[in-house]
Amino acid sequence: MSVAEILFQVLGVTVVASPVVLLASLGAASLLGCRLSEAVIVRLTQASVVCGLLPAVAILVLMLVVGTRHVTVELGHWMEIPQEEFHFRLEFVFDRLSIPFVMLSYLLCGVVAAFTRRYLHREEGFRRFFLLYAIFFAGMVLSSLAGTIETLFLGWELVGLSSALLIAYFHEYQNPVRNGQRVWSVYRIADAAFLVAALTMHHLTGEGDFSVLMGAGPWPEGQAAISPQHALLVGSLLLVAAAGKSALVPFSGWLPRAMEGPTPSSAVFYGSLSVHLGAYLLLRVSPILDASLPLRAAVVVVGLVTAISATSMARVQSDVKGSLAYASLTQVGIIIVEIGLGLRYLALVHIIGHASLRTLQLLRAPSLLRDYHAMENAIGSRLPRRSSGWSRMLPESVRRWGFCFGYERGFMDLMLDNWIVVPFLQLFRGADRLERRWTDWLSREPSRESDRIPLHPESPGRNLV
Repeated sequence: MSVAEILFQVLGVTVVASPVVLLASLGAASLLGCRLSEAVIVRLTQASVVCGLLPAVAILVLMLVVGTRHVTVELGHWMEIPQEEFHFRLEFVFDRLSIPFVMLSYLLCGVVAAFTRRYLHREEGFRRFFLLYAIFFAGMVLSSLAGTIETLFLGWELVGLSSALLIAYFHEYQNPVRNGQRVWSVYRIADAAFLVAALTMHHLTGEGDFSVLMGAGPWPEGQAAISPQHALLVGSLLLVAAAGKSALVPFSGWLPRAMEGPTPSSAVFYGSLSVHLGAYLLLRVSPILDASLPLRAAVVVVGLVTAISATSMARVQSDVKGSLAYASLTQVGIIIVEIGLGLRYLALVHIIGHASLRTLQLLRAPSLLRDYHAMENAIGSRLPRRSSGWSRMLPESVRRWGFCFGYERGFMDLMLDNWIVVPFLQLFRGADRLERRWTDWLSREPSRESDRIPLHPESPGRNLV
């Protein structure tokens, strides 16, 4: 092994281990009952960011010096089933896609952590926030550098778990908890599609390594190792997974619910990193998109519909965080269109620029409202508002419908309730009825009607949304 290869391995392990060590430290302190001070928690987080970001920059420089475009860091085989042709190894890839994304993750996580130090100063849940933040931090790094689909799914799950828990951060109130449960339910749909896609790819190729699934060439020059028909099947499942994680249509209804969490988590999740994770997944599996023209068309359509609907929703939101969230979703929809059209480097640059801008906007949102009202008080009147050209060109009925569509968030929550939640409850209520009849007949007891599952999601005692 050459000196350069040894340096790549050491630096790569450091990049991956930094957030994992932070999570282990904060988790161990929490389990052992050690109440770390705010200063210690912030210093540990800052040290983790620095210890991960500097090696990532060093890897980038070393790759430019050596002239390589693809570096793999393998941490051993963890499972192997020869009969089923299945193996799982912990593998991380440093290439033109993963290095910019992991550096972006480190930078924005460091910025948001520094902001949180003052924003949540003396807050009762300060330690809990940083513990959940460490879970998200580790999940983003694992997702960014994953060399196998199993490793990517692990990081994907950590990001989703921390997202739902931070939405319910103010758990003493009812709405944050219910909204966190709602978001977690949507994530379950996306994760199920992701898992089925991973199992399908294992069945088709016998491998979970991206180097085999997407071709041996460096990103984005690989070619998928599956047929166009299989690419359409697997790609459709991955598109559903990306839509659930990035709030694309038809899953956009949960995005304003996620604003229940603290402003720092809203900024790093739904303004910069987590909301772009679905786009990153599609970039990573872009050779599969190239193998099927109908799949690329579906990606373009989903992105275009998302961008148009999110634009209408952003214009009528009554709170600044909700408006910024939908404005962010508009750009994510455009990024998805770019991916579907094959403009991969443009999509990557778009992700980096948009994530940085939107993070700063969301962090500035609380003080922006105060400054806005101070300006109105200083001039003694409300600031003038200009109407767009569309408002003068479109008829009154169209404008009214567009306002209702945006204000009701595209009726997506209602559609999910009527088309997914209610049929789901009907199915399991019927199964519950059959089971109770069978068990009551065996035990010779009367049927218990009062224990049935409620049908409508708005009925008392519901526990889905």
